[in-house]
Formats: sequence, structure tokens, C-alpha cells
Amino acid sequence: MPKNKGKGGKNRKRGKNEADDEKRELVFKEDGQEYAQVLRMLGNGRCEAMGIDGTKRLCHIRGKLHKKVWISGGDIILIGLRDYQDDKADIILKYNSDESRLLKAYGELPATTKINEGTIDEGEEEGEGGYLEFIEEEDVDRI
Repeated sequence: MPKNKGKGGKNRKRGKNEADDEKRELVFKEDGQEYAQVLRMLGNGRCEAMGIDGTKRLCHIRGKLHKKVWISGGDIILIGLRDYQDDKADIILKYNSDESRLLKAYGELPATTKINEGTIDEGEEEGEGGYLEFIEEEDVDRI
């Protein structure tokens, strides 16, 4: 029989997520980072996200989060911008719903951001269930 060289099987790997219940410190964005909301998951560790600056980007889940943090449509994430590719970014952190509400309360996220669980349908009309809603300068003058 072969010698057992590992430290356990798949059940041991499943039980590693111990830090779920602990509160963590709220992380704010720095230079070269942006808040975004996941529009849809694409597979292969990628997703499509809308940044609060109004840019739709293809985001890649970094290896530290891969298979440890589950990201779905509608989640608020922190992305690292790339200097050489404006339409691509890397997911650095996923905020849970409590942290997302705190970011909104601190004014980091726009007041029109809807923090709901679930996917975003692209076929919906503007203002009717969309998650990020951006106001153009002409609209601000009308208000």
C-alpha cells in the first residue's frame, strides 16, 4: 500500500473556514483601487463588474480568494486597477452585506447603490431594480 504523505483529505480542506463569525476591520480603498459591484459571474475565476466610477470591467479573482471566498452577482467588491489595462482589474476583497452598508453610511459608495443579494439582470430598465445608478451632469442640473 502507498504511504500517506498528505495531511488529510477533502473533508479537512472543507473545515478550514473558521474565521467566518469573527468581525474584521473595514478596509477602505487606496490609490489604484476602486469599489465595484459584480454584474455577473463568467466562470474560470472571472466576473464582470461595474465600478462606482461608471466603468464596466472584466475582473479576475486572485488566487488567495479563489475557492475560499464565494462571489456572486450583486456583491460589493474592492478591485485593484491595472496600469496597463483599463478594462481589466483584479478582485482584492469581497465585502459582506454589513460591511457594504457601513461603506454606504460612510459615503464611500454612492447613495443610489442597492445592496441586495442576487444577480443583476441586464434586460431591466434603468432605475427599475438596477444596482448602480449613475447621474449624468445634465441630470444634476435638472434636479
